[in-house]
Amino acid sequence: MTDAVNDMPGRGSAYPRLNSTLRHALLIAVCIVMIYPILWMLSGSLRPASELFGGEAGLIPSQVTLSAYPDGWFGLQVTFGRFFANSLIISVLATIGNVLAASLVAYAFARLRFAGQNFWFALMLGTLMLPYHVTLIPQYVLFRELGWVNTWLPLIVPKYFAVDAFFIFLMVQFFRGIPRELDEAARMDGCSAWRIYRKIILPLSMPVLATAAIFSFIWTWEDFFGPLIYISEMENYTVQLGLRSFIDSSGTSSWNELFAMSILSLVPIFLIFLFFQRLLIEGIATTGMKR
Repeated sequence: MTDAVNDMPGRGSAYPRLNSTLRHALLIAVCIVMIYPILWMLSGSLRPASELFGGEAGLIPSQVTLSAYPDGWFGLQVTFGRFFANSLIISVLATIGNVLAASLVAYAFARLRFAGQNFWFALMLGTLMLPYHVTLIPQYVLFRELGWVNTWLPLIVPKYFAVDAFFIFLMVQFFRGIPRELDEAARMDGCSAWRIYRKIILPLSMPVLATAAIFSFIWTWEDFFGPLIYISEMENYTVQLGLRSFIDSSGTSSWNELFAMSILSLVPIFLIFLFFQRLLIEGIATTGMKR
């Protein structure tokens, strides 16, 4: 009798469909809550300045205007395009340095053998728990003595010395999943460690390299504290410092222009995730898995 009921058309598939509908409804509700601030910021960039805080708080503006975008783009002493170019240069160079340096160090930890390997690996992991503010003053003194203050060098050069332990650990876990038989076969053919790294490890590690590159670019693009400490001239400002320039301590802040430029500052991040999300998800999902 039970089997007959379960075999009725549509009876067995009703509950999975209901569960799927409830899950999707919950995800949509959470998604709306998360993107609501962005939608409100977009709506604020399309409102006149007089309606931002004096009118209704809904998402649909009573009067749509695009004046905040040209006003924000050309409203400072330096055009906002200059800030975009500065952030793009810093982010690209820092990303290249992060990926190259972290992959080299990770390759040494994961595939080579040297004295004190476990000690140095544990020390490297320990730096993950070291707050950035602890090293801020010594770094600033060092860069000031080198004459790097008010330049981009403090934001770029350290990335070429594998200072981000997170990316090293991420790549170590991925490299350990690559079969060592490939290394042994390459050594039998006369390959050096450097050639194994270039010809075998890197081509097989594109997902984790892409993941590290995406995260590095996003974190550098969104960095506010580093440029705030080292950069003082507006011509060298990044996007984040440019956004801060719209906030006036005297109380005359240009909020709608700030919202407009904030929306534009999210476009590169959105495009990167949109085009490289497959590599990003694959790199995170396969890190540490044996293949």
